[in-house]
This record gives sequence, structure tokens and C-alpha cells, in this order.
Amino acid sequence: MPASPLVLGPMLRFVDETSASIWVETRADCRVTVEAGGREWHARTFAVHGHHYALVEVDGLEPGTERPYEVRIEGRRVWPEADSAYPPPVIATRTPGRPARIAFGSCRTSVSHDRHGNRTHGVDSLRAFALAVADGRADRPDLLLFLGDQVYADSTSKEMQDFIRRRRDIHEEPGKELKDYEEYGHLYQLAWSDGANRWLMSTLPSAMIFDDHDIRDDWNASLDWKRKMEATSWWHGRIVAGLASYWVYQHLGNLSPGARASDEVWRRIIDHDGTDELDLTDVLDEFAERCDAEPDGYGWSYCRDFDDVRLVVVDSRVARDLTPSARGLLDAQELEWLDEQMHGGFRHVLVASSLPFLLPLGLHHVEAWDEAIAQGAWGRPAAWIGERLRQAVDLEHWAAFQNSFQAVARIVTEVADGDRGPAPQTVTFLSGDVHYSFLAEVERDSGGRILQAVCSPVRNPLPRLLRWFAVVMSYGVATPIGALAARSVKVPDPPFRWRTVKGPWFDNNLALLEDGPGGLTLTWHTGVVDHGDERHPRLEEVASVTVPARREAALVSRGRSLR
Repeated sequence: MPASPLVLGPMLRFVDETSASIWVETRADCRVTVEAGGREWHARTFAVHGHHYALVEVDGLEPGTERPYEVRIEGRRVWPEADSAYPPPVIATRTPGRPARIAFGSCRTSVSHDRHGNRTHGVDSLRAFALAVADGRADRPDLLLFLGDQVYADSTSKEMQDFIRRRRDIHEEPGKELKDYEEYGHLYQLAWSDGANRWLMSTLPSAMIFDDHDIRDDWNASLDWKRKMEATSWWHGRIVAGLASYWVYQHLGNLSPGARASDEVWRRIIDHDGTDELDLTDVLDEFAERCDAEPDGYGWSYCRDFDDVRLVVVDSRVARDLTPSARGLLDAQELEWLDEQMHGGFRHVLVASSLPFLLPLGLHHVEAWDEAIAQGAWGRPAAWIGERLRQAVDLEHWAAFQNSFQAVARIVTEVADGDRGPAPQTVTFLSGDVHYSFLAEVERDSGGRILQAVCSPVRNPLPRLLRWFAVVMSYGVATPIGALAARSVKVPDPPFRWRTVKGPWFDNNLALLEDGPGGLTLTWHTGVVDHGDERHPRLEEVASVTVPARREAALVSRGRSLR
């Protein structure tokens, strides 16, 4: 039987009450058709570096409906596959007034789902969730939200390294890391081709934002880091390929129909006459190069409303200001954009950032202290040490960019206090990155609650020795010592205090946020192998916390004990 003309997908991306977008990668130039409910929608592929893609815009749907769909390429049905073991994929439009349900997490490596892969990287929580949804043991969320490190361009698997060896000498720079667009294309194929996960992403809407490993560890940690990378022979090709492929594989599907219509690259696609396939290679390479050189020239962040729940997804990587005198995790333009999205009148305001905003207090103080000495608070020799320390142990979260931390803390407090419209019940940060999960809450006497829910990793656990290091740095003696160190270099005190309500725990896990009349419920789930059945892990709850609707009620925890 000939190979399917479908390489990756279909991936159900942006979905609202009346429209949906479906993304595919194909083997050749072709016409892609989506059929649902007796109607058809079509798109011609566009090409990038010899790869072929299409985004089919499905419109004119009814709110609150669920329709099975098929994908055809040049008239041949390619999805669902004839021998599929999973339910038919569906397009389920939003039901106005229905409480929002969002699954989220970060950090997922692409290795096999057999005994060896599960032993070295743990069970894939996304795959365990996919199997549970397929079997009806878990309800479908409205959105899968991936908060960074969807792929690892700098820490590659054996399968990825085998592909690299077939193309070039793996002992020459950049070695086992990715070099160009072709290698990124293969990395995405490894990440998204497993049958269960592929089915899940064909039937659940998804949204994404990058973190450092999508490009390289500590991406844009500092100006010193960036200059080191730019001095290499391979970095320019890497950043161009990384951002160009990110636009194709991840960012394009984040966009609403309105946002797509105003996107500079997408306009080249819709303005094309369609008589032949549009080759976007030069356009996307130039675009990616410009995004890296001029971070304020394009916005990767986006905002979604689910009735009375607002989701703001923030780019905390490209949009950095690395100028020593004006360091910011968000540059002026990005901070202004975030400021405009943050207002009251919603039941919940969710701020999704790949990096945790509220680190455990000990680690927060240590990162703030390190930023100060790296900027010269103790002189040039100490600045050199501070910079080396920052890069060695990843001290580059919000706390290490105090200008941005203080500004966003002020904005969030104003929203929670009701100074920007009716106060929401919660302002909740959703994050990943740190390879352990926890829930933190700001200590407040009135107004809406301010929370931080971290879910990491989906599949890439910390070695046990590093787990102890993370706990000590975050919750041990680092808390009082870090506070003293931060004060010694005149770091401003945080505008509020917070505490860890639940955690930390180190399971591979996927989190689920559910809004309801009783409040906001957050649960974390992991995959468990029973009786040696590595391919069919069971989904098990790790932790659950409910934030009641009323301010005076206490946090309620349920579920089994944390490991």
C-alpha cells in the first residue's frame, strides 16, 4: 500500500463558536479538503524548504455543535485512517456560557513509548491523557495549552541523531543539536506522529507558546549569552530555522481568523492566486531573521476569551530587552500589549507564560540577587561570576528581570483589586519550565485571588539528585539566605508575599483547569503502567485543588498523597 500523502496532522488548532482551523503537513503540493456535515472547505498547500503545509479555514459552523470530519488530499481520504483504533475526530464548536476547561503543561521529549523510553523519560502524560479521552475515561477539554519546550532542539533523541548522521557529520558544530529547517521538520514529525497523541490533537483544539529548548537552552538569558551565540558559525542558521519552523508548526494555528488576516506572512498566502504552490522559503527566512534582530517588530503573544474567562498567552523569549540598562523579560512594546489585555470584568483572568511568574520565594530572591550582581552591583569581578552563575543554573526567570516582574506584579494587583473594572475571582498564572509542579497563592486580605499553577514536565523528569537541589534552592535555606542576599544589593522587595499551597512534586504530568459555579478546580494527572502494558498507561490523579468562588473560603485539596 502506498504511503499516505499526509505527513503530520490533521491538527485541530483555533476553534471558536462558528469556526475552526485544521493544519496539515503533506508529502507534496496538493489541494487539501476538510468535509464535515455535508460541507467542504479547501486549501492549497504552501511550501517551505521543500516541505508542504496547509491550513484549512472551516467557517459557518453553528455554536455548540459537534461534527465528525474527514480530511482528503486530491480526493483521497487520509484521515481518519481506515484501520484507526480511535473514535472519529470531531470539530466541537464552543458552547456559549459553558464553563471553560483547559488542559496545560510543558516540557515534552520525543522518545519511544516502550519499556526503554518509559524507563529513561517516564510515561508520556499527554499520551496517557489521549488514551483516557479516547476510551471515555476523561472528559474532553476546550483547549490543549502547551507552554513551551514542545520540541528539544538542543537535547536530541537517538532517533533524531540518526537522522542528523544521515545528512551531515554529527561531530562538527552544532553536533547533535539541530542545524536547519530540514532537521526541525523531522523533530516535529518525531514529536507529533505517535498514534494516540496524533488522534488527540486531531480532535482537541490546541494553542502553544515557545520556551528556550524550542530553540536552545537559556535562549536570550542575557546580552552576554546572545553575543556568545552570534559569535558561532551556526547560530544564525539555527535561530532562523527555529523561528521560521515555529511560525509554521506552532504559531500559525494559534491565530484567530481575524489575527491571521492581519498577519504579514499569512497575507502572502491568501493573496496568492492559487494557480501553483506558493513557496514561502525566502519570505519566512527573512521574517525569522528580522524577528530575532528586531524583537518589537512582531508579536508572538495572543489573547483568547472563553465567555467570562480570559486567557492571555505571553511571549517571554523573543520579546526580551537585553540592554543592560533596561533589562526586561518583556520589552516596552510587549509590556504595553500585556497591559492592554489585563482588565477586570471576567470571572477569571489566566496569564500563561512558559516561565513561572511566582517562583518559590527562596529561588525568587536568589535570581533577583544574581541579576543585580551580574549587572555590576558588587563590581566587575562579581559581575563576571554572576553572569556565569546565571547561565550555569538557569537563573533567568521573571525574578531575574526585576523591571518586568515589578511592572507585571503592579498590573496584576490592579486587576485583582478591581482598579481596572470589576475584580475577577482569580488572576491565575499558568506556567511550566522548571520540571516540577506546584500551586502558589499571593497573601491578600481582599479582592480577587492571585495564583500560580505550574505543570512541568509532561515528559522529561528531573534526575533524582537534581530534584533535591531544586527543593533546597526553592524551599530550604535559600529562602532566608536569598532574602538577605537580595537586600544586600538593594533589590526592591516584591510588592506582595506568596506561599506554596501545594507541592512541589516531580511526576510527569498534565494539568486540567476547570471553571465551575463552585470555583476554579486544578488537577494534575500522570500516566501509570499496570502489569507491564507500556503502550496503554492508565491516567492517575496526582493532586487536586479547588479555589472556591467566595473569597473567604479556604483552599480545598483532594486526591491521593503527593509523591
